[in-house]
This record gives sequence, C-alpha cells and structure tokens, in this order.
Amino acid sequence: MMESDKIIVGTRGSKLALYQANKVKEELEVQYPKLTVEIKVIKTKGDKILDVALSKIGDKGLFTKELEVALLSKEIDLAVHSLKDLPTDLPDDFKVGAVLERADFRDALVSKGGVKLCELKTSHKIATSSLRRIAGLKKINPDFEIVDIRGNVNTRLQRMEDGHCDAMVMAAAGLQRLGLDHYITEILEPDGFIPAVAQGAIAVETCAGDDRTNNLLQAINHEPTQQAVKAERAFMRSLEGGCQVPVGAYSSCHNDKLTLTGFVSSLDGTCYLKETLFDQVENANALGERLAQALVEKGALEILKEIRANG
Repeated sequence: MMESDKIIVGTRGSKLALYQANKVKEELEVQYPKLTVEIKVIKTKGDKILDVALSKIGDKGLFTKELEVALLSKEIDLAVHSLKDLPTDLPDDFKVGAVLERADFRDALVSKGGVKLCELKTSHKIATSSLRRIAGLKKINPDFEIVDIRGNVNTRLQRMEDGHCDAMVMAAAGLQRLGLDHYITEILEPDGFIPAVAQGAIAVETCAGDDRTNNLLQAINHEPTQQAVKAERAFMRSLEGGCQVPVGAYSSCHNDKLTLTGFVSSLDGTCYLKETLFDQVENANALGERLAQALVEKGALEILKEIRANG
C-alpha cells in the first residue's frame, strides 16, 4: 500500500457527524502525511424521518444503512459513526475497523434556568426520544412529564429555547465536541444514570475484506476504548437489544482489568435490574455475555419481551 493513496470518508451531514468524520480525517493525516483524505456526506433514513419517535420506526441500521450501501459500492472507503448508533450485529460484509479514544460517556442535563435534576418537578417538560433515558427519569420520578424530541444537537437546543420543553437529557460528548459545554446544567453520573452502550465513542466501519483500509486504520485504533466498548456491545448483543430498549452499560479499563456495569429496565422504571462484573481485558466479549446472563437470571428477558410486545 502506498502512503500517497486517497481515502474517502463517508458520514452523515450534521455538525456532530462532520466533527467526528473530520476527527478521523485528522488522525489519519497525522499518521499518513501523504494520504489524501476526502469527506463525502450521505443522508440516512434517520436524518430524513424527524417527525416520528425512534422507538416507532425501529433502529436497525437507522443511521447506517445508506452508508453501508456506499461502502459496498466503493463510493466511500470507510464510514464514521457514533458507535452507539451502530447495530451490535453487523452483517458479515462489514466490520468495525477502528475505534477512536473515547470522549465523555455520560449523559448531561440541559435545562432552562440551570435547574438541576433533583430540582425538576412534574410541571417541567423533559424532552428525550430515548427509551433508556425515559426509564432512568421515571425511576427518579414516575410522574415526570416526558415529551419526544428529535433532530441534531443544535435543533434540539433550539426547540428548548422555543418552548418545546424545559429540560433535555443528551449525550455529554456531543455537546462538548461542538463547543456547547455552556449549555450543560449537570453531568449525570453513571452510578445513578447509566449511559447508552458505547456512548462517547467514534467508530470507523469498513468492508471486512478491504485489507488496505483496515490495515491503515490500525494506526488510529485506541485499544483500551475498543476493549471497553467490545464488552458493552457484547452485553447488548446478548440481550438482543438496540437503541430503542431501556438497556445501558458502561465499562472502565484499569491495569488490564475491565469493570462492566449494565442495566435493563421497564419503561416506567419500576422494574430496574442492575449488575456489575469484572474480568481481564482479553475476555471483554465473555464479560459482556456473562453480565447479560446475570440480568437474564433476574428477569431481563421478560421485561424486554413485554416492551417489544407493547411497542
């Protein structure tokens, strides 16, 4: 492979997606100064349907399918995603070629007047389209009024300013990456508000058989992040979960050991199952599977079955 080759990076067109694509571009250019890296914007189904809750339209490939079509047609060489948007079961044609070093994986509360989570009342409208976040909020107060909200980060912030809601729960990393930290009222610590699987991580998806691109990407892969999210995604995959079920997990890596915490909840937060397990880094997949099994033994599958039946 010649270092003077060209690589085309596929991405969605939001400001956050473009930030992530440019982050991958910059890291590749640092490693390969003679490499030409171009960015190509591709619109996905999730970008086009903004007036329907995510839980109503399903999430499998919602933000990824069109990018995968472009990969197969060789219109692009790699696709950049928020890893939390990437299905845990990828078709055999594709793989995660690299994961960049993770940013903040926690959720953040954004509110009018700097109102903290503990100060929110039933008179406040709290916006989110995530069933995971709804369950977390309902666990705190079952009488919270939750309203649906869709769109990119800037669109959602504007909708709050326009009176659609009084507060929102969003990924901290998205706000931080866009220089919108000043909107954050409060970072929600994971011991009380467990984040989405792989939240804060940027993934690079490739064709599995594209050795040229996959070899290039090894130089920008962040191994500790890759192992941490591998455990989280194995947990989600074992539960056959997705973005639109109340399931979350986070892991940390210290001295070659992984700590993994995960939860499954009913939509109203009344049945909330949580567990933490530990293992060696090299056993990341097995750790995720063991955590899923521990929650299955507590009744996780019954909870998820009821949610899907009513969805």
